[in-house]
Amino acid sequence: MNDRSEAGAIELAPEDGGRDRLSGFSYWLALAMGSVGVVLTINQTFNLQIFGEPIIDTSFYYLLLGLFLSIAFLAYPARHADRGAIPWYDWILFGACLATTGYLAWNGGRIVAEGWDLAAPPLAVGVAAVICLLALEGVRRAGGPVLVSLCAFFALYPAFADYMPGFLWGPGSSLAETVSAHAMGVESIIGVPMRTVASLLVGFLIFGSALVVTGGGEFFMALATALLGRARGGPAKVAVLSSGFFGSLSGSVISNVVTTGQITIPTMKRIGYPAHYAGAVEACASTGGALMPPVMGAVAFIMAEFLNVPYSTVMLSAVVPALLYYGALLLQADHYAASHGLRGQPAEEIPKLLPVLKQGWHFLFSLGLLTYLLLVMKREALAPYIATAVLVGTTIVFGSKRFGLAGLRDLAIDTTRNIVNIVAILAGVGFIVGALSYTGVGGAFSRELLQFAGGNVYLLLVFGAITSFILGMGMTSSACYIFLAVTLGPALIEGGLNPIGSHLFILYWGLISFITPPVALAAIAAASIAKSDPWRTGIWAMRLGLINFVLPFLFVLNPTLILEGSPLHILHDVATACFSVLLLAAGLEGWLYRVGRINWVQRGVLVAAALGLLVPGLVTDLVGLALCGGVYASALLMRRRAPA
Repeated sequence: MNDRSEAGAIELAPEDGGRDRLSGFSYWLALAMGSVGVVLTINQTFNLQIFGEPIIDTSFYYLLLGLFLSIAFLAYPARHADRGAIPWYDWILFGACLATTGYLAWNGGRIVAEGWDLAAPPLAVGVAAVICLLALEGVRRAGGPVLVSLCAFFALYPAFADYMPGFLWGPGSSLAETVSAHAMGVESIIGVPMRTVASLLVGFLIFGSALVVTGGGEFFMALATALLGRARGGPAKVAVLSSGFFGSLSGSVISNVVTTGQITIPTMKRIGYPAHYAGAVEACASTGGALMPPVMGAVAFIMAEFLNVPYSTVMLSAVVPALLYYGALLLQADHYAASHGLRGQPAEEIPKLLPVLKQGWHFLFSLGLLTYLLLVMKREALAPYIATAVLVGTTIVFGSKRFGLAGLRDLAIDTTRNIVNIVAILAGVGFIVGALSYTGVGGAFSRELLQFAGGNVYLLLVFGAITSFILGMGMTSSACYIFLAVTLGPALIEGGLNPIGSHLFILYWGLISFITPPVALAAIAAASIAKSDPWRTGIWAMRLGLINFVLPFLFVLNPTLILEGSPLHILHDVATACFSVLLLAAGLEGWLYRVGRINWVQRGVLVAAALGLLVPGLVTDLVGLALCGGVYASALLMRRRAPA
């Protein structure tokens, strides 16, 4: 569920830098501190009182921040030249982070009781200033220059808000008041993003790491190959399934491309897929991972916190759009293979299904248990810990991969790295939420948007889509979502749109930039593996992911696609949407079941028919079915008239 900045990740992935730097003493130190942080989180979540007296929430958040943000200065280099070793100044930052957060944790009760976010002692103000600088440096290292620039702007915004024009105006604050509010208030550094990490994310990060460390990634790759590798275009379908699953766990688009693409892209090329097409398939499949339940990326948990709904509600709402997206990818890969005569993988490369299931059934069982605990038992905080314990236990007893003390150590350090990355980014992103809240500009911006749109919901959605796309070019999905959830989300909801649909709309459009030129970072990463032209790969990725440009408008305007409404309407709209995905794939790839290849006119008509069926409503459904029937009739007639 790693959500580091994707910008610049192709040239230098921060995780790689972290793995190089954390060695020897720093490795064991990070392992110990991360383990303490996890135990502390479990203790706080379930009120176990392992450390004696209960820890108040404010102190707990500062302890968590200190334990993990401090490691970021050891794991992520300040500059490229520091990748191989930890210089002395990083140790100073490490110590400063522990000391300042420790001071605030010790005084957690006084911060709340005496209102230090409004009026603090001079020493506390100095400590707050240091923490603000450390949070900005942490997000720079883990999130990149674009994200830290935005966070720095909002960190200082309250200090000059009274000089801003129009709806951007807010009550001014002194520099001391600004840093105090950010570091000791409940809306900024330890605001919603950090509270989400503490209450939910840590458990799911542990589960995701457990799946990776115990061999779950290899199992699901083998399972996908056993199921689909033999089919025409099998490697592309394997890429879609395996990348969708892995991306759901990692939440990092680029990490997903680099990890699964090393296997899937060469295999796709070997059976006949062009390099640019293979790269585009992997880019699209990896991008959709953050949209795929049951374990979506970090954004889904933050979304649940913002909307004040259970995570299971967000998860259920995301099921149909995610399945439609991946269904479109699978069908396009199949239609392309059919129209170009591509076959599956050789039989000797495909594992037998039953032996694969026999070796890895415990992975499916653990994932099923997690889903049951989330959806049926509604135990969101407890679910990932139980599922992790069951997964590790069954791996030790039944798994083909030996899992002993070394495995537990790997699990602990992998979990620590993932939490460090999330904390480093979200502590900085907290500045955005805090500044917009303290100045009131977030609410003013929403009101201005509504007034600008003149009550026109469609105009509001178009503006939101463009804004999400632009911000998604240089920010992590979490940062992009949080900013727009505070500014755009209320405007969409006040405009009469479904709350969950509105927030999913923001998430979808924030991710589209990963497969759309001129940025298309996922396509660029895939192109580097496929050895294809990045621009051409990006164009094809945008083409393969075309449904993602339409889906957000549909489910936000008609919530039946996010499973809200009467059962009959939901069944009807989901069924027609599924059929439309089939027609869309046929139109884009130029191949129709029971007919074969079709011409450009028929392809255009099928795309129009697909769009008609995607839009909920009886009239559009009838138009779509009529157009589809016309294409089938014309294609069969042309085949009958063709000379033998």
